[in-house]
Amino acid sequence: MPRIAQFGIALGALGTVLTFMGLFPGVTGLNPAKGIGIVQIFTMLMGFTLLIFGALIYVKFTFYVGHTANLAQQIGIRLSLTGLLFAAMSGMADIVGFGSHGSATGTQPLFGMLQAIGIIGSFIIAALGVLIYAVSGNIDSE
Repeated sequence: MPRIAQFGIALGALGTVLTFMGLFPGVTGLNPAKGIGIVQIFTMLMGFTLLIFGALIYVKFTFYVGHTANLAQQIGIRLSLTGLLFAAMSGMADIVGFGSHGSATGTQPLFGMLQAIGIIGSFIIAALGVLIYAVSGNIDSE
């Protein structure tokens, strides 16, 4: 199973690169536009999603291969997925139309302070879920 753990590392690295490209689009050689765009938000969210999935795959197939997940680990997985869902809801709120600024046609979406706080808080919740999954397992349960 070390190949699957290596896949988790590669997935996490790809997620880190995508998140970095979403946060700083000038690193790709493109001239960044004023403000933040839909593609930028989506790239950042996809990168962090890949990072969390890569971390979960790595922890599962490095420490707990052949073990079923106990209740605390299942809570950790669900907490990670809930954090990712809330991050997507926060990031895409104004684009979809349920944010505080709505979606006006033909205008640049506004990425406000509440969205930034929502995304960062959700990322912390998702990372906490991975940490709970990693430390709450019993390796010697066989």
